[in-house]
Amino acid sequence: MPRPDPVDGAPPAPPGLPAAPGGPVPVPGLDFDPRAEPGGWAGLPTALARLSLDVPVGAAVACSVPGGYPAAAPPLAELVAGAGLAVERAGRAGGQQVVGARRQRTLPDFVGPGMRMLVCGLNPSLIAADAGFGYAGPTNRFWTAAVASGVVTVPRRPLAGLAVDLFGMTDLVKRATPNADGLVPEEYRAGADRVRRLVEWLRPGVVLFVGLAGWRAAVDRRAIAGPQPAPFGGAPAYVMPSTSGRNARTTPAELADHFRRAFALAEPDR
Repeated sequence: MPRPDPVDGAPPAPPGLPAAPGGPVPVPGLDFDPRAEPGGWAGLPTALARLSLDVPVGAAVACSVPGGYPAAAPPLAELVAGAGLAVERAGRAGGQQVVGARRQRTLPDFVGPGMRMLVCGLNPSLIAADAGFGYAGPTNRFWTAAVASGVVTVPRRPLAGLAVDLFGMTDLVKRATPNADGLVPEEYRAGADRVRRLVEWLRPGVVLFVGLAGWRAAVDRRAIAGPQPAPFGGAPAYVMPSTSGRNARTTPAELADHFRRAFALAEPDR
């Protein structure tokens, strides 16, 4: 299967940074400059997502950022890992933070400033990881319901959805699997902590968790679908049933209604 395009007319990743020590050739890389981004530092996850999508699984990449990294942001290595890149080394050079990593078979976070809604799934399926967008399985009703709800106008194109619909996407667990059955509570809890830090930094209008299993394992084991009683990372939180075709007891119309109800919680000034 050919690897996905950097998506929706986005420019290719910048030229590679110098090779890692001992490496004979330069590796693809991101030399991030927050002054060149409309969202400043908050544009870093999107730049990392483009880099991740632009290289094949197993490829080595490098990322550097200048001084002035914001204290409110998650650690750089955590943002790199959130982009589907396994961190292999990290350090400083010439006043910059530099991270060397390797592309994994998973999805990057599609997140940035000004999100009206951030959707958080359980973890990417292998089908989704290979397709370059979440909920790519042929029986999954996610995109049908999201479009029917009016929340999404650009389905299956997550970088375009982020830009046009202000609709971000991430997962509790970055490890891709055939299905979520093999995930364990410790993974969900660690993932919830990671996503919480992302939410505290980027301040989406609302966070919609798709699938009760992850939320129950990580946050509230008695939770039911709907608005949650406490914010998550300072943002309103909503949990909806799984959109998988295996969850036949929830109809497409009901799934679309969950999207609408979650979107109604979004705080416009966040």
